[in-house]
Amino acid sequence: MQFSVRYANSRLRILFLVVLLVAAFMAMRPTLGQPAPAPPAPAGGAAVLPAPVTPAPMTPVPATPAPTDTPAAAPTPDATPTAATATESGSTSSGSGQVDLFSIIIGNRDPVFYTIVVLSVVGVALIIQAFIKTRATVLMPPIATDHMRDLITRRRFQELLEFTNSDPSFVARSLAPALRRAPDFERMKEAMETAIGEQTAEQFRRIEYLNIIGNLGPLLGLLGTVLGMINAFAVVQNKAGQASVPDLAGGISKALCHTFLGLTLAIPCLAAFGVLRTMVDRLTIAGSLVAEDLLLMLKPAADATPRPAGNRPTPAPAPTAAPNSPAITPPPPAS
Repeated sequence: MQFSVRYANSRLRILFLVVLLVAAFMAMRPTLGQPAPAPPAPAGGAAVLPAPVTPAPMTPVPATPAPTDTPAAAPTPDATPTAATATESGSTSSGSGQVDLFSIIIGNRDPVFYTIVVLSVVGVALIIQAFIKTRATVLMPPIATDHMRDLITRRRFQELLEFTNSDPSFVARSLAPALRRAPDFERMKEAMETAIGEQTAEQFRRIEYLNIIGNLGPLLGLLGTVLGMINAFAVVQNKAGQASVPDLAGGISKALCHTFLGLTLAIPCLAAFGVLRTMVDRLTIAGSLVAEDLLLMLKPAADATPRPAGNRPTPAPAPTAAPNSPAITPPPPAS
């Protein structure tokens, strides 16, 4: 009977969770860069401009009745629609000034971009898998621990050995090498400590990839930043030092997008690695204590088993009289 947790070993469920996250992100994408809705127009068709803008500041200027001042006063009524159009264009630009970040990032595709995207997918899959497997119900299933304790209590050691060899739990894999070295309790204890150390290192190696990806994120972002600045300065060189702001905007935008992507990759991976490292440390210590408790339950049985020759001298058996034979009496002392 094996008490394996299929949910923790299912890669299809992990892939399904990643697909759900990607689908949720794609569903939210159209709403990321949309401008805020404009305020509704007044119902009565009133002027949108505030009252202080309507009077022209140039009205007291015409001091002389010269005919040349007549066209100067003419722009006064025209200033109102001009200000209105300027205000409308300003409101439109302020509404559309909320740039779509997703479109900007997608527009700066290069090898660094694709590398960060691939590492992001791998990082999300590793985080989900690690949180599924790093649980007490997976590393130390109570049903498996209780079954091993019951076998030890009933002194069914052969079944216990077979069960620990086939069960994938932390406690069973720690106890199996100790049972193979019975009945020497000291060797059993050393084997169990070695097995616990190997399993603990294996658990830490499993989440170490998150640390690697998290440290690579800022470096990849820095690489993309350098490439973007190289492009910006290349434009300045091609324009003979007369490059305008729009000419430099492309390279600077690429540099900042790569920095953003690198930080977006690094922050979740490093945060998850710190949390998982604490969980692994706590669970492995708890599992080692349970395994040590089960080993101490085996100690009386190990001590009661006769040791092989050479480890401990075996006392010679006392002479006993054969049945139906006369009692042996010592000879009388010589006179």
